[in-house]
Amino acid sequence: MSQTPDSSVPDGDDLTPSTEQTSAAEKKRRHGIFQRFLDGVEYAGNKLPHPVTLFALLALAVVLLSWVLSQAGLSVQDPLEGEEVEVYNLLSSSGIEWMFTSAVDNFINFAPLGVVLATMIGIGMAEQTGLIGTLLRSFILSIPKFLVTFGIVFAGIMSSVASDAGYVVLPPLAAILFMALGRHPLAGIAAAFAGVSAGFSANLLLSGTDVMLGELTIEAAATLDPAYAEQMNLAMNYWFIIVSTAVLAITGTLVSQFLVEPRLGAWKGEGVLRGQDSETLTITKVEKRGMLWAGASLLVTVGLMMMLVVPENAPLRGEDGAVIQSPFMSSLVVVIIVAFFVPGLVYGIVTKSVRNDTDVVDHLSRTLAGMAMFLVLAFTAGQFIAFFDQSNLGLIVSVLGADWLESINLTGVPLVLLFIVFVGVVNLFVGSASAKWAMLAPIMVPIMMQLGISPEFTQAAYRVADSSTNILSPLMTYFALVIAVAQKYDKRVGIGSLISVMLPYSLAFMAVWTLMTMGWMGLDLPLGPNAPVFYD
Repeated sequence: MSQTPDSSVPDGDDLTPSTEQTSAAEKKRRHGIFQRFLDGVEYAGNKLPHPVTLFALLALAVVLLSWVLSQAGLSVQDPLEGEEVEVYNLLSSSGIEWMFTSAVDNFINFAPLGVVLATMIGIGMAEQTGLIGTLLRSFILSIPKFLVTFGIVFAGIMSSVASDAGYVVLPPLAAILFMALGRHPLAGIAAAFAGVSAGFSANLLLSGTDVMLGELTIEAAATLDPAYAEQMNLAMNYWFIIVSTAVLAITGTLVSQFLVEPRLGAWKGEGVLRGQDSETLTITKVEKRGMLWAGASLLVTVGLMMMLVVPENAPLRGEDGAVIQSPFMSSLVVVIIVAFFVPGLVYGIVTKSVRNDTDVVDHLSRTLAGMAMFLVLAFTAGQFIAFFDQSNLGLIVSVLGADWLESINLTGVPLVLLFIVFVGVVNLFVGSASAKWAMLAPIMVPIMMQLGISPEFTQAAYRVADSSTNILSPLMTYFALVIAVAQKYDKRVGIGSLISVMLPYSLAFMAVWTLMTMGWMGLDLPLGPNAPVFYD
């Protein structure tokens, strides 16, 4: 994973490892106890088969486990339907039939597949015509380098407004930017992935996540106290997520600078700006003209898109004129495609990298050709996730864990801490935040209310745990995508490599965010408008 230092690459920011990484201080830091632990995680993880093979083996393990547990008669009561749910035996006649007939659908319905391929059409045009490279050079010349990492983590956190789009857009762009600065591209991928995924429940703005979780929380609270539920609102965690955004952006930056990058080392491979000094980074007149026209085309494009959303009766508004829950928010992938494709095309026309429609097709073909490994990975990962869901193992793990949490009768801080740990562990097996909260809210919200914890605070604690461990779970649908992006720069990257890089972020986010949550509880601060910590 680590690259040998190369004196020909440009320096990164002040805290980034320099080409003098062989110093005694660096060696000592590189071989500290925690770094040796991460080395062990990486070594053990990378002894596993190739990710494509591993997902196939995991799918087979789910099949066998479903048979064993179904024979043992394991079952739970569904908290939503009130019905008994058994382990679905994938080796039964109907199970075998389902596996054969659904294989293609499991591949096609693998969540990142369509989003990634479609989005890469837009991003690929901007990249192949040279627009992204030129913008990066301009960015490097204009921004203080010590803000680069913070900017990537912060942008990742804010990207949750656009739902899952940040997973597709930010890691590849962060890799290119870090590589251009002579820094390890995997460090850029890690910083972006940490911001997008581990910080998914924080933001400065309300998003679809607040609506989705809030509706489930209010519904669960109404089963115990309908009058209290009527006073709740979907912005119940707004003050909490605003503060969380700042805390996590700073935490992610520090983890990147002091733990992740020193371990990875400087980048020795080829890069956008490899071997160039500040004078040769100067933007040419043609490139400046290309950026000017690309920027103008983007403004026109955004203006036209706004006409589809801003007017009261605009076609992409939702019911009653809603914007957050609307066709516009559901079609952000298309928005991103257009927002990258149009400026990229205009830039290519101005700089003569696009002379006809054949050039356009060639650019797009080269981009999608680089996604071949991801397509293979998506097939086996799609089967594994579909098998796990079909077997009901995720639902059963969640319900059994919630029942155990209820049985131990804790209160106050110990109860909240255990709840956070419990959700963090369940999150490794059930990746979808909405599906997991739909299962847990009807159980946990009333339990916590009876023990004096408000539904609003239960939801806030859930968000902390649900986000922090996302980046460690191969069941998280975009985990496979991040591996595919990382392997563009280092073919040796496997599940162990990615987990070892992301583990410091997960531990730091979980620790700092939990401390912040406990402090919030101790100070009894409102979590949002009319949203107390305690339930009377």
